[in-house]
Amino acid sequence: MDDHAPVEEFEVVLASGVLTMTLPPHGTWVLNKQTPNRQIWWSSPLSGPRRYEYEQDTGEWVYTRDDSHSMTLKQAMKEEFQQIYEIPLDLE
Repeated sequence: MDDHAPVEEFEVVLASGVLTMTLPPHGTWVLNKQTPNRQIWWSSPLSGPRRYEYEQDTGEWVYTRDDSHSMTLKQAMKEEFQQIYEIPLDLE
């Protein structure tokens, strides 16, 4: 008899403009492009839902709902994945 629990595997799916990343045991992240609004919607088990708007001057997707600071989508992804996996992540 095997005493080891099965290892849950991660899953990444891109369908109809929606990127879903299931990373057990941490949860599921979803990136959804909203073409009419010129936004990307991000849903995260760590930071919750956010809407990123494209900033023409910088070429970045920026979350501006928090008055304390603007955060790019790259920054959010980098911080969250570094937090759970404790490895550096380069998204350049």
